[in-house]
Amino acid sequence: MTAPLAIDVISDVVCPWCYIGKRRLEKALALVPDLAIEVRWRPYFLNPWIPREGIDRATYLTTKFGSVEHYHQMAPRVAAAAAAEGLTYDYLRISRQPHTLDCHRLIHWTAAIEQAAAMTQRLMDLYFTEGADLTDREVLVGAAAAVGLDAPDTRARLAGDADEALITHQATRAAQAGIDGVPTYVLNGAYTITGAQDAALLAEAFRQAAMART
Repeated sequence: MTAPLAIDVISDVVCPWCYIGKRRLEKALALVPDLAIEVRWRPYFLNPWIPREGIDRATYLTTKFGSVEHYHQMAPRVAAAAAAEGLTYDYLRISRQPHTLDCHRLIHWTAAIEQAAAMTQRLMDLYFTEGADLTDREVLVGAAAAVGLDAPDTRARLAGDADEALITHQATRAAQAGIDGVPTYVLNGAYTITGAQDAALLAEAFRQAAMART
């Protein structure tokens, strides 16, 4: 029996193009229902310089883009791309920029119950649509419980350092491998696609990668 086509999705939950790319990936998967595919969510720190406790959104935008106003001139184009995919990017609601180590820990833990994609989506919806503070541990616990993790257990695990070294190592290794733009899709560990590509392009790449194995 042929093993499923492995797709490693390297992304971050605060990356707007990863938000859009996830929806396009879902559409691409729907275009190839005959292919056996395993999607694996891998961590990436879009902003590794942000402290663990996060920073004020205005400070972040000024540091990264020069000013809040400059970013707000660019953001409508991204919001329109999200809207075209049926998503809401309400950038005016976001008030705090988090470090995403804890978010990636949740995604890693939910992979064990095959809910990593749902966890990723919930965190993205909280951030981009609801403007939630992903540095708030209770927000994270609530998100985890919504996709099937036990709330008290998750709260206790987040209070400790479980899997912090693993996630940091994986994210650092991705950056050291030359990945400097996300989302990045790695097919069977051999073929790389960068960016929130169109669903049809992704679907064709999946078919070619699957054929290359045979």
